[in-house]
Amino acid sequence: MVIPCVGAILVDAANRVLVVQRQNAPASGWWSIPGGRVEPGETDVDAVRREVREETGLDVTVGSLLGRVNRPGPPDPNGSGEEIWYEIADYHCTVTGGSLRPGDDATDVRWVSPEELRALATSDGLIEVLESWGII
Repeated sequence: MVIPCVGAILVDAANRVLVVQRQNAPASGWWSIPGGRVEPGETDVDAVRREVREETGLDVTVGSLLGRVNRPGPPDPNGSGEEIWYEIADYHCTVTGGSLRPGDDATDVRWVSPEELRALATSDGLIEVLESWGII
């Protein structure tokens, strides 16, 4: 089973990346970019806006698709044995308003330099993907 997800990559004028510390599974306690599942009937753009607002308190303009990544999910809770995969479409975004604060699925949110990001406990593959896309 493939679950469509989105991520928001935000970089400020000081070349810092916006990251959230996940509150819930998967990756509880780990740092990652804002994002989550695309709800039924929702476009990627709408999902990115919603997820960023819920997790960071910020409003964004959604720009270009930077790339897609696939990550394995937890075992199927229904016990079917079917593999779950998250297909994540990551978009470049620009802050247009709001106030930075952790919310919803985040215990913390902050702007970090590439060096600070590399020192955090991040979700699997995050650093490698951001490096390959030239973000950090």
